Amino acid sequence: MAVVGRDYRVSGPERERALAAGLADATWYRPAIDPGALARLSERTDARAAADTLLWLGLLVASGFVAWLALGSWWAIPAFAVYGALYGGAADSRWHEFGHGTGFRTTWLNDLVYYPASFMLWREPTVWRWSHFRHHTDTIIVGRDAEIGFPRPRSRRDIVSTFCHLVGGPRLLARMVRHAFGRIDDDTRDLVPAGELARVRLEAQVFVAILAGVVVWAAVIGSPVPLLFVGLPTIYGAWLFVFFGMMQHAGLREDVLDHRHNTRTVHMNPVFRFLYSNMNFHLEHHLFPTVPYRSLPELHSLVADQLPPPAPSCVAAYREIFDALAHQHADPTWEIDRPLPPARVGATVPQPVDRSATRGTVDAADHRGGATPVSSTSIDLGPVGDFAVGRLTRVDHDGCTYALACLGPGEFALTDGMCTHGAAHLADGALLGDVIECPRHNGRFDARTGAACRRPARVAIGTHRVAVVDGRVVAEPGGTAGSADPA
Repeated sequence: MAVVGRDYRVSGPERERALAAGLADATWYRPAIDPGALARLSERTDARAAADTLLWLGLLVASGFVAWLALGSWWAIPAFAVYGALYGGAADSRWHEFGHGTGFRTTWLNDLVYYPASFMLWREPTVWRWSHFRHHTDTIIVGRDAEIGFPRPRSRRDIVSTFCHLVGGPRLLARMVRHAFGRIDDDTRDLVPAGELARVRLEAQVFVAILAGVVVWAAVIGSPVPLLFVGLPTIYGAWLFVFFGMMQHAGLREDVLDHRHNTRTVHMNPVFRFLYSNMNFHLEHHLFPTVPYRSLPELHSLVADQLPPPAPSCVAAYREIFDALAHQHADPTWEIDRPLPPARVGATVPQPVDRSATRGTVDAADHRGGATPVSSTSIDLGPVGDFAVGRLTRVDHDGCTYALACLGPGEFALTDGMCTHGAAHLADGALLGDVIECPRHNGRFDARTGAACRRPARVAIGTHRVAVVDGRVVAEPGGTAGSADPA
């Protein structure tokens, strides 16, 4: 008798169960880390991202040129294998990193890479951006996370089809075509705000038009060669991103609020780390999404003593995964039990959301407002010298939470302390110039005005008066929030 698994759709019945259990938009475990070190690691640079991106694109063009020269010979097979891996495989980590907005320091440069990488993978940019926001909010929470790559149970045939992308690829293409014609599915409506569904349709139309143009080109010249360079690499090159991606979460626990139980770090060689943009440090990435890929190895060294041991190699990781999938094929409830080190002082304790006192349920993307009603009493926060430039400091007062940003010598801004997209303390995030970045979803707010300036943040946070008086920082909560809808 076949074992029946759970319904993994985000619009299915498991959604209500996850909400009722407080697993949606909950507070996750976060290891203790020195704020100064985290601020330094969260710094971005255009130079490093540009060098890595140009190297990837250079290798892609070079392998494509070799494949072109090899057409008609057996050498075309390995040449196209390399080209496909760089196109339909290595594009995945670029799509991921630049989708987070942490690759380049300059915002538009991230999008310049994100959109072509999305096309290479047949991932609709807006749909997958919001899907990935949810993935970080509710990682491997069944009924909430649309990016659970290995739902239970999984047969050997399922695993083979995943590596070949012969099922997943056509599904992505079929959904893209449906969206191009305005047929938006329930899962997409659950993930994407209604105001952005028109963008979903437009992006799908552009991507489908490009692919259709390549098909027409191939038909006119009577050769499949154009499709070998654009379109088909998404299928025949996908094995590389599946090879890397399977190690992220496969076989680990579902429905927990601690990434140490559901996310895996794997030691890899330098070539793999380049192709994968250091995402082998995947546990560290989920714990601190504001840290760009280039700084993940150092982040790992700072928090490793608070995490389970990483897999020593890809072989070891796959040995653990295949053993787990074999158990879960027979018993979908079987899970890897990972021993954890004792909690350190300063670590964030996981906390489900208590919705018993609220009316109905609220999705993370529907949250509105920042701090609770504020007091107008002045607060002496301490000497100016206690606050380092470029740092965020959490301020709790009168039952409310705020974020104090030190923008420059003697220059401060005080905002509501909670992200308006989800339950995340903004003081745990990064201060990028005059912009506060959320530590969970990389949404951004203008520290001076409170305006939301990067998705998923769509509603402004409140701003409050703060001044330097006799060498001390004095705050007076009681400001107001505006509104903004970032492009």
